Parts: sequence; structure tokens; C-alpha cells
Amino acid sequence: MNEALKVKLRSLADRYEVSSFCDEDPSQFLRWYQPVAGRGTVADVEVASFIAAMLAFGNRKQFIPKIRQILETSDRSLGSVTEWLKAGAYKKDFLSGPAKFYRFYSYDDMQIFFGELADILKKAGSLGEFFRTKMEEGGDTGGSPVREGSERPRSGLKRGGDFPLLHEIISQAFPKSAIVPKGRTSANKRIHMFLRWMVRRNSPVDLGFWDWADPASLLIPLDVHVMQEAAKLGLIPEGATASRKTAGLLTSALAEVFPGDPCRGDFALFGLGVDK
Repeated sequence: MNEALKVKLRSLADRYEVSSFCDEDPSQFLRWYQPVAGRGTVADVEVASFIAAMLAFGNRKQFIPKIRQILETSDRSLGSVTEWLKAGAYKKDFLSGPAKFYRFYSYDDMQIFFGELADILKKAGSLGEFFRTKMEEGGDTGGSPVREGSERPRSGLKRGGDFPLLHEIISQAFPKSAIVPKGRTSANKRIHMFLRWMVRRNSPVDLGFWDWADPASLLIPLDVHVMQEAAKLGLIPEGATASRKTAGLLTSALAEVFPGDPCRGDFALFGLGVDK
């Protein structure tokens, strides 16, 4: 990659990675709870962020009100989304049935999703603690075994030469939920966006709560704007599909520009695409 393109991408990242980025982005829900101000806990922030990430697809004007509806419902009920889930209050406060809640996800799909979230919270107290423990255990979530030693870049901790894949651990922790992306060859954009929020440090947008995971190992979330701009700039081939392979190619290219923090390039490409 030539130096002029590196300079351009760094300049774009500086322009777009600012607190106002959150205003109309699903990342606005990262600060729904404010633990420092005594409103909610870090566990609440993680869960609110995860719910937001899992529903963040399609039209923002449609999915942002849906995310807000869930969090407002839980707050009215028990004042905490984690307590709402652990207590099972979602079963009476939230509808069930085959009718659609958002796009192709039904109210029954949401109930299953909430139930699996509740199980995790009851076991570990927080999503961060649950996934950190699973990383240390080698990725055993009780589902199919996590593949180790597969291609880099990888999300998670280095452990004795093996690399449990954090995004796969997250997928496997929700075996019944249609809402949490699955598949080792797909881009799994929503999981990687959630990981960016939790792992990247020193950002006015991302929270960096999970200091046990390495920002250098994150994969870029393959949004349509990101892919379009990446192809125009020659960072990925024209016509590339939204796959794990493409995410790896783009992440490797951005690692040249942002060593140790390739997902900073997400702001550069996404912001450029949205502005255009």
C-alpha cells in the first residue's frame, strides 16, 4: 500500500472517530447506561450493547426504535436489563408468538434470544466474564468445539500457541438463537462490531471494557459502505463477497495503516461511504 493512501485513511479515521459518530449510529446504545454516574452496571452496558449489535442491520430508522423499545421495557420493569433477563421478567413484559418483531425475527425468536442471554448472566454475572472464562478454558461453551490453530487474524487471547476464536465462542454460546450470527465462513459483521465496541481502547466511540482481548486481533465488521469504499481504494478485490476471507483480507490491509488497531480503519471507510 502506498504512503499517500495510508495518510488518507489515517486522516479519514481522525475525521470520523469522534463522539458525534454515535449520534445516529447503533453505538449510541453503548452509553444507554452510565455506571460512573450510578445508572446501571458494566454488565448492563455489555448486554445493551450486545442486543443493539444483534439487531443492527437494515434501515437505521427501523432498527434503532426496536432496540430502544427493548431497553425502555426492561428499564420500566426492573431498571436494569441484566436483572430483567435474570429474573425472567422478559417472559411477561415482552410479547411472544410468531408475529414479526423486526424483519424476519419473530417475538418467539426474541424470547429464545433473551432466554440464552439470561442463562449466561445467571452463570457468570456478565457477558464479559462469561466469554473471558470460555477463552481461558479453550473455548468450550458446551456446543461444538472451537477450532484452534486456524488462519489469522484472530479475535482473542493467545494461549500456548493456540488461538481460540472469540467470535466463534460468542456464536456457539447461543445455539438456539437465530438472532446471533453463525458460520465460520461468513463475515458475521454484527459480532465483530460488538467486539470492536468491547475491545478497542482509547476511543471516543468504542468502550474497551475487555482489556483481556487484543485489539490487534479484531476483524473488521463488513458493512456495505465499508466494502464499497475498500474496493474503490483497492484494499479488497472488486466484487468480493461479505465473507470471513474478505474480512481477513481487509483487516490485514488496514493493519498496515493502523498497526495494533486495524479496526480503526472501520471509521475511515464507513464514514467516507456514508458521506458519499
